[in-house]
Amino acid sequence: MRFDIHADKGGNYSWRLIARNGQQVCWAGESFASKSNAERAARAFRTGAANARFEVYEDAGGHWRWRAHRGGHKVAASGEAFASKSNAQRAADNVRDKAADAAEV
Repeated sequence: MRFDIHADKGGNYSWRLIARNGQQVCWAGESFASKSNAERAARAFRTGAANARFEVYEDAGGHWRWRAHRGGHKVAASGEAFASKSNAQRAADNVRDKAADAAEV
């Protein structure tokens, strides 16, 4: 896995975690005013993912997603919707367990 910092159309920045196959597995869930703030948030997620609280939930469309929280704040969100709760949980566990080993920002 590797972290990617990117700018959106409005000129704000965010981070996403990309799997080896090129698929986005999660993203920051918010935009930042500067690239350095997005990089700082990605580094914080990288070092804190193992201790974050991961929540699996059903979205309005009936699909399953996960999101991660640290210190009462949402710090990451799933990059895709899953057909089953168990698949969403498996994806969350994978991110939790492997984010610390992702290529640095």
